[in-house]
Amino acid sequence: MTAAPDTASDVDAPITTTGSASSRASTSRSLLGLLSPKRVSALYVLAVIIVIFSFWAPETFPRMATVQQILNGNAVIGLAALSIAIPLSARVFDLSFAYTMSLSGVTAAHLLANKDWSLSASIAAALGIALVVGLINAVVVVVLRVDSMIGTLATGSIIQAFITFVTNEIPITDSKLYGGFSDIGQKQFLGLILPVWYMFVAAALLWFLLSHTATGRRIYATGFNTEAARLTGIKTKRIQFCSLLVSAVIAGWAGIALAGVLGSGSPTAGTPYLLPAFAAAFLGATQLTPGRFNAWGTVLGVITLGAGTTGLSLATAPAWASNMFTGVVLIAALAVTTVQRKPRTGKRRFSLRRSAA
Repeated sequence: MTAAPDTASDVDAPITTTGSASSRASTSRSLLGLLSPKRVSALYVLAVIIVIFSFWAPETFPRMATVQQILNGNAVIGLAALSIAIPLSARVFDLSFAYTMSLSGVTAAHLLANKDWSLSASIAAALGIALVVGLINAVVVVVLRVDSMIGTLATGSIIQAFITFVTNEIPITDSKLYGGFSDIGQKQFLGLILPVWYMFVAAALLWFLLSHTATGRRIYATGFNTEAARLTGIKTKRIQFCSLLVSAVIAGWAGIALAGVLGSGSPTAGTPYLLPAFAAAFLGATQLTPGRFNAWGTVLGVITLGAGTTGLSLATAPAWASNMFTGVVLIAALAVTTVQRKPRTGKRRFSLRRSAA
């Protein structure tokens, strides 16, 4: 009677040990999967950048102030890159977002400085103008079926012409733009300017939309194969239409934040963000969920690009080096994203032949 418990304990012990060992092995495999270079290659690139510039500029780069500089200096790029993440996920290009940024910033500054509008009314009007731009883009691309790259580039050109006509390319500056308006872009929280927190909030919202809602799954389905998604009942045109509206609104807010950072309404403020935003978005499509444009991958891409350009600046590299670095990263990200999104038809045909045999 007394031997039974001992025998049971003897039998149970190796089972418990085996179970804990397999659990540890499973945990280690999952961690290795999360840290795989195929998923987070930008982290390894970022580590290499940190090592290189820590030796190249040891007195300025390896500092906490550099981390703040990277985040503060690239927050608007992050917002701009996030603004095009949804249309890119739905296989639509929006090249007008940079011009929308300029337009919304100029609109808010003009209404506040020259028309004596309140801060909230000026911001609301600027976002409304951005939404109108998104509506025009959606009609041109979805309704009129103009190629998205050509259509949005044409819209951007029209926007820039309108801004030049109104401002004569003279930035809008006034004492009314200091205080509440400049705080939108310059006020700090925990050592970081508010646009950094705007970027994180926008990334969280887009992450939830794309990864945890049926709408997000429909957006990805539209982007991977628009015709197949349409045949399954997904309203692909509506998704692409709405994606351009969302892109314009986020770009409009990015332009307002940029105007707050500058303390003025610059007619060409958004134009320099065209290439870095696309570079960050395509680099982000190779991270976390490779082959898909995603919010946190985009943020990781922004930080990696920012670390490289900031390091080049602190190391007193030539002015052209930053543009070259961004261009090289964009080409590499485009190449990797194309490979990742390419259907593996060869393997499918091979498996079909084997099953038929």
